[in-house]
Amino acid sequence: MKVRITLFGALRDADARGFVELDVPDHSTIATVREALQHHLREHAPTISVGLVQRSAFASDDEILHNHRVVPDNGELAVLPPVSGG
Repeated sequence: MKVRITLFGALRDADARGFVELDVPDHSTIATVREALQHHLREHAPTISVGLVQRSAFASDDEILHNHRVVPDNGELAVLPPVSGG
């Protein structure tokens, strides 16, 4: 299954298009996608901390998806890094 992950915050620097597309097995969980994105960053954007992905939330069009959840059928996700304010 091809998953398209829209990138936000510091993760957006990983790809000028603002998204990455990754191949994962059908019916993968968010945990699997998280690992695949970390691997992709190690290979293609080594200046981005893979730890940032570990602390980020994944979301579909209408909800935050925890690690045990299955990727939506449309394969569309967003990764939302933590933010801080002042």
